[in-house]
Amino acid sequence: MNMKAEKIIARAPEPRAAVRSMKEYHPPLADREGLRLDFNENTSGCSPCVLAKLQQIAADQLARYPERAPMERALCTHFQIDHLQLLLTNGVDEAIHLMCETYLNPEDEVIIPVPTFGMYEVYASQTGAKVITVQAKNDLAVPVKKIMQAVTAKTKLICVASPNNPTGSVLSRADLIEILHKVPHTAFLLDEAYYDFYGETRLDLIVKFPNLFIARTFSKAYGMAGFRVGVLMGARDTMADVRKVSSPYNVNGIALACLEAAMADDKYIREYTSQVIAGRNMLEQELTALGLRWWPSKANFVLFRVGDKHAALVDAMRARGILIRSRHKDPGCSGCVRITLGTSEHTARMLAALREAAIELELGRK
Repeated sequence: MNMKAEKIIARAPEPRAAVRSMKEYHPPLADREGLRLDFNENTSGCSPCVLAKLQQIAADQLARYPERAPMERALCTHFQIDHLQLLLTNGVDEAIHLMCETYLNPEDEVIIPVPTFGMYEVYASQTGAKVITVQAKNDLAVPVKKIMQAVTAKTKLICVASPNNPTGSVLSRADLIEILHKVPHTAFLLDEAYYDFYGETRLDLIVKFPNLFIARTFSKAYGMAGFRVGVLMGARDTMADVRKVSSPYNVNGIALACLEAAMADDKYIREYTSQVIAGRNMLEQELTALGLRWWPSKANFVLFRVGDKHAALVDAMRARGILIRSRHKDPGCSGCVRITLGTSEHTARMLAALREAAIELELGRK
């Protein structure tokens, strides 16, 4: 057969319509040299106990498929819930993905108050569902009334982060209960990724409300973002449905081996979160002194407005070796910047650089 004479016509396969129309999420991960106060990471890293455990991992452990069940049982004991109420996930990202895959069909609706974490919309839109964004008011509090007004017969999922990223606002217990009563047949995902810096959870409500799901991560306070591990918790029957969608090998063996060590070092978490909270208060005081508008936060960051100099401030801080993040493009966050808090030493460095940058750019009060 003469291959040269054969004309081969190849055509790329067409993706689903939902994929063609969905938004992409591209966090600015490249060129991040400096003190990283831009991604809400733990600025000192994971517990020394985790590093010690890493050094003990043998070659034969890496050759095995990961088994998450033993660690899930340990976590259930920690959270004081039934072993069928918890699923380990590949970070909170996978928890969001699993919720969307479990509950959303094309033409269903998902309600997402904004501004918030961008992956809610990404995963929801992949299913072909209609994303209903609900804009927060100028106080950037969770728009509870607007959420309830947006509910229709097609609403199958509501996603709320509490504390919320990038605002630091929280959904009160009373408001959550009010929404859950209004939507008994709608899945509600409460993302508590920043719980450790807030200290209040709604986990006890999963017994009363089978439509409530709670997500947690070990990427923030625990300093394990590179491990990609989180949990999703809910009622036994509903978690059984979500578990069907999950891969049995979704969390890698190294993360599973190290997670127990991380959980055991409670002192490390307490000391780190106490430094973050103290630093958060110091930053809020500094912003007040500068005359800049900021929003009260219960997370490991503070959002504030600098106006049209938001990009210049990011650049000025980078020039001083500190990375912060502009949130100017987030809905309702025009001119805003977010700074992550970390150890006391890192906070002191950040505040000194911020004062210098404020003078250089003539920010705040004249």
